[in-house]
Amino acid sequence: MFLTGEQIYLRPLEPHDLDFLYTLENDTSIWLVSNTTTPYARHVLQNYLDQATADIYTVKQLRLLICTQQHQAVGAIDLFDFEPTHQRAGIGIVISPSFRQQGFATEALNLMLHYCQEKLLLHQVFCSVISTNQNSVRLFKKAGFQMVGQRREWIRTASGWQDLIEFQKIFI
Repeated sequence: MFLTGEQIYLRPLEPHDLDFLYTLENDTSIWLVSNTTTPYARHVLQNYLDQATADIYTVKQLRLLICTQQHQAVGAIDLFDFEPTHQRAGIGIVISPSFRQQGFATEALNLMLHYCQEKLLLHQVFCSVISTNQNSVRLFKKAGFQMVGQRREWIRTASGWQDLIEFQKIFI
């Protein structure tokens, strides 16, 4: 196991993760936060899986699955826009709806932050959260992220425009 906590561990994607990834990426309830507008075909995700083992320094991103100690995949956590020169990366997390509010996101985020600071030697991480996604706002604030900006009426939804909050965590 790659990074292990009390309830969960993080691991790289494996070929057998196609079904989970297909379900997760095509869950329309999370499309707003993932900026997805069309479904993913299985072959597209298979191609992604085939290249997902590439080094973060080469592809500038890393996706790890969040799994319970019973080996049940419950979500994914991503590093993206990895900039080793500037020692920073974006971070994002998604938990399958039936596994939310169980502490998995908090533990996964803390494991990934430790990895970012201790192994990748990053100076900072950043993320963007839709203002109405209060669970994510609380998650990142609890992990020590600071709000550094707000883009007004940035995301168009069926119910109107939503603000986008920019968060940043600088490691000391």
